[in-house]
Amino acid sequence: MQTHFSIDQLSDPDTSAVNDILRSCVHCGFCTATCPTYVLLGDELDSPRGRIYLMKEMLESEEPATKEVVTHIDRCLSCLSCMTTCPSAVHYQHLVDHGRSYIEDTYKRPFLDRLVRWSLSMTIPYPSRFRMAIWLAILFRPVRFLFPKYFRTMIDLAPISLTKKSTTDFQGIYQSQGTKNIRVALLSGCAQTVLSPQINESTVRVLTRLGAEVVVSKNSGCCGSLVHHLGKADLSRQQAKANIDSWWLEIQRGELDAIVVNTSGCGTQIKDYAFMFRDEPEYALKAEKISKLACDISEFLHSLDIEFVKNDEIQKSKVTYHSACSMQHGQGIKNQPKELLEAAGFLVSEPEEGHLCCGSAGTYNILQNELAEKLRVRKTEKICATNPDFVATGNIGCITQLVRGLDIPIVHTIELLDWATGGPKPRELENKR
Repeated sequence: MQTHFSIDQLSDPDTSAVNDILRSCVHCGFCTATCPTYVLLGDELDSPRGRIYLMKEMLESEEPATKEVVTHIDRCLSCLSCMTTCPSAVHYQHLVDHGRSYIEDTYKRPFLDRLVRWSLSMTIPYPSRFRMAIWLAILFRPVRFLFPKYFRTMIDLAPISLTKKSTTDFQGIYQSQGTKNIRVALLSGCAQTVLSPQINESTVRVLTRLGAEVVVSKNSGCCGSLVHHLGKADLSRQQAKANIDSWWLEIQRGELDAIVVNTSGCGTQIKDYAFMFRDEPEYALKAEKISKLACDISEFLHSLDIEFVKNDEIQKSKVTYHSACSMQHGQGIKNQPKELLEAAGFLVSEPEEGHLCCGSAGTYNILQNELAEKLRVRKTEKICATNPDFVATGNIGCITQLVRGLDIPIVHTIELLDWATGGPKPRELENKR
């Protein structure tokens, strides 16, 4: 693609990176076939190729973003399916991230839109605030009809009850069971610690069972992805720096073999820290190191020698694996979770259209609820067609999105691997009717 940025514009590192991305696009259109919004709407401007043209014109002109541009960029899920499909290796992720940041700086959204986005960025990344928000959602659920659409959606997505806090919410070192072979840091995260703390508990049990010392750092928290996708680049960098500083201290105390992440959306973001801080001398080398150490829990376990227990119930269990977009497209992890589940003894299948997003996409199911609902229904129909006993996935966002449309349990992959290595049966399966 031909671009027309000025020499002055190209002196900005972000614009220079955008220019390189745009020039790599050859207009082939392969991306349209795998883009969820194009599949639903059939509008070229709601495809990666169309959005690339819109962002090119917006960024070259340096004019404020228009309502039309904002509408089509907002509809993008950042599922990154287009990057998996693209034969020219167009890095759409970095392009749309920059486009959203530019929109945030130049476009004044309607008041309610601004309020909702601010509310999301000020609650979900902070577990104590998020817990309070869920409590309020539960309290106001009987009168949800009194609230504007966005807030009704938030209430609908909230769980029906609050879970108890987990010990893995706090700073601590979890010693290996037996001989210590490896040392890892665990991202405890933000929303997941409130919605499904058992995921972290299962992760710690499996890792310590396999001879790992697990460190949960005091000041590590939200990876920054949620606000990053809202275009709030400065806030995202602040949250990323807090993690980098925290993990760097742990590296100085003793080398880490890995930084383990059990939420695939977070993993995609942390693996991108090296790019985020590439031009910041104080953080560039640290960020690069941390990005290299970051790995999904399934990615890490796949590299280890694991002994699974013999369990007749597991051997008979049919599980459908839902691959989160941030797992398969964002991190390129496709086979490892399935192979681990199969090695554990589960009968594993995948749904048709496994490459398409379920509609969660961070806060997308709130901000673009109608499109998200269409994708959720489409995904749950494909999952149910496989007739599983339960569903496994590696991302809390997908679990939150899909649980409302499934009559069968959905659990994190690590919960099943915990069960298959001597841990407890996942509570969702215990409660199965």
